Amino acid sequence: MMERLCTHPNVGAVLFVSLGCESLDKVRVSAAVQASGRPVKTLVIQKSGGTRSTVKAGQTSVEGAPDAIVELPRVPMAVSDLVIGTVCGGSDGTSGISGNPAAGRAFDLLIAEGAACIFEETGELIGCEAIMATRADTPELGQLLRESVQKAERYYATLGYGCFAAGNAAGGLSTIEKKSLGAYVKSGDSPISGLIKPGDIPPHDGLYLMDVVPDGEVRFGFPNISDNAEIVEMIASGAHLTLFVTGRGSVVGSAISPVIKICANPETFRTLAVDMDVNAGDIIEGRRTIDEVGREIRDLVVAVA
Repeated sequence: MMERLCTHPNVGAVLFVSLGCESLDKVRVSAAVQASGRPVKTLVIQKSGGTRSTVKAGQTSVEGAPDAIVELPRVPMAVSDLVIGTVCGGSDGTSGISGNPAAGRAFDLLIAEGAACIFEETGELIGCEAIMATRADTPELGQLLRESVQKAERYYATLGYGCFAAGNAAGGLSTIEKKSLGAYVKSGDSPISGLIKPGDIPPHDGLYLMDVVPDGEVRFGFPNISDNAEIVEMIASGAHLTLFVTGRGSVVGSAISPVIKICANPETFRTLAVDMDVNAGDIIEGRRTIDEVGREIRDLVVAVA
Protein backbone atom coordinates (compact mmCIF):
# COMPACT_ATOMS: atom_id res chain seq x y z
CA MET A 1 0.00 0.00 0.00
CA MET A 2 2.79 2.43 0.92
CA GLU A 3 4.68 1.72 -2.29
CA ARG A 4 1.55 2.39 -4.35
CA LEU A 5 0.75 5.61 -2.47
CA CYS A 6 4.30 6.95 -2.77
CA THR A 7 4.51 6.21 -6.50
CA HIS A 8 1.02 7.51 -7.28
CA PRO A 9 0.80 9.74 -10.39
CA ASN A 10 -0.12 12.74 -8.21
CA VAL A 11 3.02 12.39 -6.06
CA GLY A 12 6.16 14.18 -7.23
CA ALA A 13 8.51 13.70 -4.27
CA VAL A 14 8.43 11.76 -1.00
CA LEU A 15 9.56 12.47 2.55
CA PHE A 16 9.42 9.58 5.04
CA VAL A 17 9.36 10.44 8.74
CA SER A 18 10.38 7.41 10.79
CA LEU A 19 10.62 6.84 14.50
CA GLY A 20 13.33 4.27 13.87
CA CYS A 21 12.01 0.97 15.21
CA GLU A 22 8.65 0.62 13.45
CA SER A 23 7.76 -2.58 11.59
CA LEU A 24 7.44 -0.93 8.16
CA ASP A 25 10.38 -1.80 5.91
CA LYS A 26 11.32 1.78 5.11
CA VAL A 27 14.43 0.73 3.16
CA ARG A 28 12.36 -1.33 0.74
CA VAL A 29 9.69 1.35 0.32
CA SER A 30 12.32 4.06 -0.16
CA ALA A 31 14.04 1.94 -2.82
CA ALA A 32 10.74 1.52 -4.67
CA VAL A 33 10.19 5.29 -4.69
CA GLN A 34 13.76 5.91 -5.86
CA ALA A 35 13.35 3.35 -8.65
CA SER A 36 10.31 5.30 -9.87
CA GLY A 37 12.50 8.36 -10.44
CA ARG A 38 11.02 10.44 -7.63
CA PRO A 39 13.20 12.29 -5.11
CA VAL A 40 12.93 10.55 -1.72
CA LYS A 41 14.39 11.32 1.72
CA THR A 42 14.00 9.47 5.02
CA LEU A 43 14.31 11.18 8.41
CA VAL A 44 14.67 9.00 11.51
CA ILE A 45 13.63 10.74 14.74
CA GLN A 46 15.82 8.49 16.89
CA LYS A 47 18.88 9.50 14.84
CA SER A 48 18.03 13.14 14.09
CA GLY A 49 18.10 14.61 17.57
CA GLY A 50 14.43 14.21 18.41
CA THR A 51 11.07 15.52 17.29
CA ARG A 52 11.76 19.24 16.88
CA SER A 53 14.98 18.86 14.93
CA THR A 54 13.32 16.25 12.69
CA VAL A 55 10.41 18.60 12.00
CA LYS A 56 12.86 21.36 11.07
CA ALA A 57 14.82 19.05 8.76
CA GLY A 58 11.56 17.87 7.23
CA GLN A 59 10.44 21.42 6.52
CA THR A 60 13.74 22.12 4.77
CA SER A 61 13.34 18.97 2.68
CA VAL A 62 9.79 19.80 1.64
CA GLU A 63 10.69 23.38 0.77
CA GLY A 64 13.38 22.10 -1.60
CA ALA A 65 11.25 19.40 -3.22
CA PRO A 66 9.66 21.66 -5.91
CA ASP A 67 13.12 22.54 -7.21
CA ALA A 68 13.86 18.85 -7.70
CA ILE A 69 10.81 18.25 -9.86
CA VAL A 70 10.37 21.59 -11.64
CA GLU A 71 11.87 20.21 -14.87
CA LEU A 72 9.34 17.37 -15.15
CA PRO A 73 7.56 17.72 -18.52
CA ARG A 74 3.83 18.42 -18.64
CA VAL A 75 2.03 16.11 -21.05
CA PRO A 76 -1.54 16.07 -22.41
CA MET A 77 -4.01 13.59 -20.93
CA ALA A 78 -7.38 12.32 -22.07
CA VAL A 79 -10.32 11.03 -20.06
CA SER A 80 -9.20 7.57 -21.19
CA ASP A 81 -6.02 8.03 -19.10
CA LEU A 82 -7.96 8.52 -15.86
CA VAL A 83 -8.65 6.12 -13.01
CA ILE A 84 -11.63 7.23 -10.90
CA GLY A 85 -12.79 5.75 -7.60
CA THR A 86 -16.07 6.09 -5.77
CA VAL A 87 -16.84 5.72 -2.07
CA CYS A 88 -19.92 6.45 0.01
CA GLY A 89 -19.93 7.29 3.71
CA GLY A 90 -22.24 8.88 6.20
CA SER A 91 -25.07 7.37 4.16
CA ASP A 92 -28.74 8.01 4.86
CA GLY A 93 -32.08 7.36 3.22
CA THR A 94 -31.36 9.86 0.43
CA SER A 95 -28.01 8.38 -0.61
CA GLY A 96 -29.47 5.60 -2.71
CA ILE A 97 -32.04 7.87 -4.42
CA SER A 98 -29.90 10.83 -5.44
CA GLY A 99 -26.15 10.95 -4.75
CA ASN A 100 -25.22 7.35 -5.50
CA PRO A 101 -27.30 7.05 -8.71
CA ALA A 102 -25.82 10.34 -9.93
CA ALA A 103 -22.29 9.07 -9.25
CA GLY A 104 -23.20 5.89 -11.13
CA ARG A 105 -24.42 7.94 -14.09
CA ALA A 106 -21.11 9.85 -14.07
CA PHE A 107 -19.28 6.51 -14.08
CA ASP A 108 -21.23 5.42 -17.16
CA LEU A 109 -20.24 8.62 -18.97
CA LEU A 110 -16.57 8.31 -17.98
CA ILE A 111 -16.37 4.62 -18.90
CA ALA A 112 -17.90 5.40 -22.31
CA GLU A 113 -14.95 7.77 -22.79
CA GLY A 114 -12.42 5.07 -21.92
CA ALA A 115 -11.75 5.72 -18.22
CA ALA A 116 -11.16 3.02 -15.60
CA CYS A 117 -13.61 3.30 -12.69
CA ILE A 118 -13.54 1.50 -9.33
CA PHE A 119 -16.40 1.02 -6.87
CA GLU A 120 -16.32 -0.66 -3.46
CA GLU A 121 -16.88 -2.52 -1.24
CA THR A 122 -17.92 -6.16 -1.01
CA GLY A 123 -19.04 -5.77 2.61
CA GLU A 124 -21.55 -3.10 1.55
CA LEU A 125 -22.99 -5.15 -1.31
CA ILE A 126 -24.50 -8.05 0.63
CA GLY A 127 -27.72 -9.04 -1.13
CA CYS A 128 -26.64 -7.55 -4.48
CA GLU A 129 -24.29 -10.31 -5.61
CA ALA A 130 -26.77 -11.96 -7.97
CA ILE A 131 -27.56 -8.66 -9.70
CA MET A 132 -23.86 -7.84 -10.07
CA ALA A 133 -23.08 -11.25 -11.52
CA THR A 134 -25.42 -10.58 -14.44
CA ARG A 135 -23.33 -7.51 -15.38
CA ALA A 136 -19.99 -9.34 -15.45
CA ASP A 137 -18.06 -9.49 -18.72
CA THR A 138 -17.73 -13.28 -18.37
CA PRO A 139 -19.55 -16.04 -16.44
CA GLU A 140 -16.30 -16.76 -14.60
CA LEU A 141 -16.10 -13.16 -13.37
CA GLY A 142 -19.76 -13.34 -12.40
CA GLN A 143 -18.99 -16.28 -10.13
CA LEU A 144 -16.03 -14.42 -8.61
CA LEU A 145 -18.28 -11.44 -7.85
CA ARG A 146 -20.78 -13.71 -6.11
CA GLU A 147 -18.06 -15.42 -4.08
CA SER A 148 -16.46 -12.12 -3.01
CA VAL A 149 -19.71 -10.86 -1.49
CA GLN A 150 -20.48 -14.24 0.11
CA LYS A 151 -16.99 -14.19 1.63
CA ALA A 152 -17.68 -10.73 3.07
CA GLU A 153 -20.96 -11.94 4.57
CA ARG A 154 -19.21 -14.87 6.28
CA TYR A 155 -16.40 -12.58 7.46
CA TYR A 156 -18.76 -10.10 9.09
CA ALA A 157 -20.86 -12.89 10.60
CA THR A 158 -17.68 -14.14 12.31
CA LEU A 159 -16.81 -10.64 13.52
CA GLY A 160 -20.33 -10.17 14.85
CA TYR A 161 -20.97 -6.87 13.09
CA GLY A 162 -21.42 -5.53 9.57
CA CYS A 163 -20.65 -2.40 7.64
CA PHE A 164 -23.52 -0.53 9.27
CA ALA A 165 -23.34 2.41 11.66
CA ALA A 166 -25.75 4.03 14.10
CA GLY A 167 -25.74 7.11 11.86
CA ASN A 168 -27.01 5.03 8.95
CA ALA A 169 -29.99 3.91 11.02
CA ALA A 170 -30.64 7.44 12.28
CA GLY A 171 -30.65 8.56 8.65
CA GLY A 172 -33.39 6.12 7.70
CA LEU A 173 -31.54 2.97 6.64
CA SER A 174 -33.07 0.09 8.59
CA THR A 175 -31.25 -2.93 7.10
CA ILE A 176 -27.92 -3.80 5.47
CA GLU A 177 -29.87 -4.71 2.31
CA LYS A 178 -31.20 -1.16 2.00
CA LYS A 179 -27.71 0.21 2.50
CA SER A 180 -26.33 -2.30 0.00
CA LEU A 181 -28.81 -1.27 -2.69
CA GLY A 182 -27.86 2.37 -2.21
CA ALA A 183 -24.14 1.56 -2.34
CA TYR A 184 -24.63 -0.66 -5.39
CA VAL A 185 -26.23 1.99 -7.62
CA LYS A 186 -23.10 4.16 -7.50
CA SER A 187 -21.55 1.57 -9.84
CA GLY A 188 -23.82 2.70 -12.67
CA ASP A 189 -25.03 0.39 -15.42
CA SER A 190 -21.84 -0.43 -17.35
CA PRO A 191 -20.58 -4.02 -17.64
CA ILE A 192 -18.20 -5.06 -14.85
CA SER A 193 -14.71 -5.75 -16.21
CA GLY A 194 -12.89 -7.15 -13.18
CA LEU A 195 -12.42 -7.70 -9.46
CA ILE A 196 -9.39 -6.09 -7.77
CA LYS A 197 -7.84 -5.82 -4.31
CA PRO A 198 -6.61 -2.59 -2.68
CA GLY A 199 -3.31 -1.72 -4.34
CA ASP A 200 -4.16 -3.43 -7.64
CA ILE A 201 -4.08 -1.10 -10.64
CA PRO A 202 -6.92 -1.67 -13.15
CA PRO A 203 -5.26 -3.37 -16.15
CA HIS A 204 -7.38 -1.49 -18.69
CA ASP A 205 -10.45 0.70 -18.99
CA GLY A 206 -13.86 -0.36 -17.69
CA LEU A 207 -15.60 -0.89 -14.34
CA TYR A 208 -13.98 -2.72 -11.42
CA LEU A 209 -15.25 -3.89 -8.04
CA MET A 210 -12.76 -3.61 -5.17
CA ASP A 211 -12.76 -6.58 -2.81
CA VAL A 212 -11.61 -5.17 0.54
CA VAL A 213 -12.13 -8.33 2.61
CA PRO A 214 -9.03 -10.53 3.10
CA ASP A 215 -9.09 -14.12 1.93
CA GLY A 216 -8.89 -16.86 4.55
CA GLU A 217 -9.54 -16.52 8.27
CA VAL A 218 -10.64 -13.29 9.97
CA ARG A 219 -7.67 -10.98 10.57
CA PHE A 220 -7.59 -8.32 13.27
CA GLY A 221 -8.01 -4.80 11.87
CA PHE A 222 -9.18 -5.91 8.41
CA PRO A 223 -11.05 -4.61 6.61
CA ASN A 224 -10.77 -1.02 7.82
CA ILE A 225 -14.14 0.42 6.84
CA SER A 226 -13.51 4.03 7.89
CA ASP A 227 -14.06 6.63 5.18
CA ASN A 228 -10.41 7.68 5.26
CA ALA A 229 -9.15 4.12 4.80
CA GLU A 230 -11.48 3.47 1.86
CA ILE A 231 -10.29 6.60 0.09
CA VAL A 232 -6.68 5.50 0.61
CA GLU A 233 -7.47 2.09 -0.89
CA MET A 234 -8.79 3.80 -4.01
CA ILE A 235 -5.68 5.97 -4.22
CA ALA A 236 -3.43 2.93 -3.80
CA SER A 237 -5.19 1.43 -6.81
CA GLY A 238 -4.23 4.45 -8.90
CA ALA A 239 -7.32 6.66 -8.56
CA HIS A 240 -6.44 10.15 -9.79
CA LEU A 241 -9.48 11.38 -7.86
CA THR A 242 -12.37 9.92 -5.90
CA LEU A 243 -16.11 10.60 -5.91
CA PHE A 244 -17.39 10.58 -2.33
CA VAL A 245 -21.16 10.39 -1.83
CA THR A 246 -22.63 11.32 1.55
CA GLY A 247 -26.12 11.87 2.91
CA ARG A 248 -25.57 12.76 6.56
CA GLY A 249 -22.31 14.55 5.82
CA SER A 250 -18.68 13.43 5.76
CA VAL A 251 -15.81 15.92 5.67
CA VAL A 252 -12.84 13.64 4.88
CA GLY A 253 -10.45 14.28 2.01
CA SER A 254 -6.93 13.45 0.89
CA ALA A 255 -3.67 15.28 0.33
CA ILE A 256 -2.66 12.86 -2.44
CA SER A 257 -5.76 12.60 -4.59
CA PRO A 258 -8.65 15.10 -4.82
CA VAL A 259 -11.99 14.02 -3.34
CA ILE A 260 -15.18 15.34 -4.96
CA LYS A 261 -17.93 15.45 -2.34
CA ILE A 262 -21.40 14.64 -3.67
CA CYS A 263 -24.13 15.45 -1.16
CA ALA A 264 -27.31 13.38 -1.49
CA ASN A 265 -29.37 15.21 1.12
CA PRO A 266 -30.43 18.81 0.32
CA GLU A 267 -30.65 19.75 4.01
CA THR A 268 -27.13 18.44 4.62
CA PHE A 269 -25.86 20.38 1.62
CA ARG A 270 -27.30 23.61 2.98
CA THR A 271 -25.71 22.94 6.38
CA LEU A 272 -22.29 21.80 5.08
CA ALA A 273 -22.08 23.66 1.77
CA VAL A 274 -18.49 24.74 2.42
CA ASP A 275 -17.43 21.05 2.55
CA MET A 276 -19.54 19.83 -0.39
CA ASP A 277 -18.96 20.13 -4.15
CA VAL A 278 -22.11 18.77 -5.82
CA ASN A 279 -25.69 19.17 -4.59
CA ALA A 280 -27.36 15.92 -5.64
CA GLY A 281 -30.14 16.95 -3.23
CA ASP A 282 -31.54 18.87 -6.21
CA ILE A 283 -32.82 15.47 -7.39
CA ILE A 284 -34.73 14.98 -4.12
CA GLU A 285 -36.31 18.43 -4.42
CA GLY A 286 -37.18 18.00 -8.10
CA ARG A 287 -34.87 20.72 -9.41
CA ARG A 288 -32.69 18.47 -11.56
CA THR A 289 -32.62 14.91 -12.88
CA ILE A 290 -30.13 12.13 -12.14
CA ASP A 291 -28.79 12.56 -15.70
CA GLU A 292 -28.19 16.28 -15.17
CA VAL A 293 -26.34 15.83 -11.88
CA GLY A 294 -24.41 12.89 -13.35
CA ARG A 295 -23.25 15.13 -16.18
CA GLU A 296 -22.20 17.81 -13.67
CA ILE A 297 -20.10 15.24 -11.80
CA ARG A 298 -18.48 14.02 -15.03
CA ASP A 299 -17.64 17.59 -16.04
CA LEU A 300 -16.23 18.34 -12.59
CA VAL A 301 -14.02 15.24 -12.78
CA VAL A 302 -12.57 16.48 -16.08
CA ALA A 303 -12.12 20.02 -14.76
CA VAL A 304 -10.30 18.84 -11.63
CA ALA A 305 -8.15 16.40 -13.64
